[in-house]
Amino acid sequence: MFSLKNKSTVITGGGSGIGRAISQIFARQGAIVHVLDIDPALAEETVKNILEAGGQAVFHMCDISKQQDVREIFHKIEHIDILVNSAGIAHVGKADTTNEEDFMKVFQVNVKGTYNCLHEVLPLMIKIKGGVILNIASIAAWIGLPDRFAYSMSKGAAFAMTLSVARDYIDQHIRCNSISPARVHTPFVDGFLSKNYPGKEAEMFEKLSKSQPIGRMGTTDEIASLALFLCSEEAAFITGNDYPIDGGFIKLNN
Repeated sequence: MFSLKNKSTVITGGGSGIGRAISQIFARQGAIVHVLDIDPALAEETVKNILEAGGQAVFHMCDISKQQDVREIFHKIEHIDILVNSAGIAHVGKADTTNEEDFMKVFQVNVKGTYNCLHEVLPLMIKIKGGVILNIASIAAWIGLPDRFAYSMSKGAAFAMTLSVARDYIDQHIRCNSISPARVHTPFVDGFLSKNYPGKEAEMFEKLSKSQPIGRMGTTDEIASLALFLCSEEAAFITGNDYPIDGGFIKLNN
């Protein structure tokens, strides 16, 4: 079950965190993984891990906010069975405390970057008469999170783009779904705590962990396992849906 044998797969943001975990589990299941990232050191480490485990992977340096860069790489790959839009950046701030520069930076990566990948992959998938697209959204697309105005905007857009693509391309046998994680323990979380709560990292980590009713943060492997299912043939009847993976955050926190 859940075989991706010889499936040509593009994973943006595959250098670290959720993107790395998805890259590794897809490779273990037989996919040919194309890791797109703006950080060559991290991405090359992901590829090295996959190759050492006997998988197939290659790194492509890519700034997904630039459509021409995405176009060149996608057309170089040419055949793409699966696209996972995992690359993204976060931001802390309310509507009146988020300046235009920061808002546009989040928009360029999280919204325009996702659009750029969709814009370039869909003609390729139409050509091969099918494909699977998975967008990484967030619980911020479902509920109001404090001080996450720009980030919530961007993840709401990812959710909406998922529904639109699923509707528009269902007749071309292209499936599109999204995943909405709550807090997941990634290097970003550790960096955020070090920057904003020096000396209180452990205390704040515990506080953030317990904001999920289940009492902990998710792991990147747990998110990757759901991604694997949704991109596999076992999920062939699933399209146009978003899947919260949140330790009960949305339904049990009220």
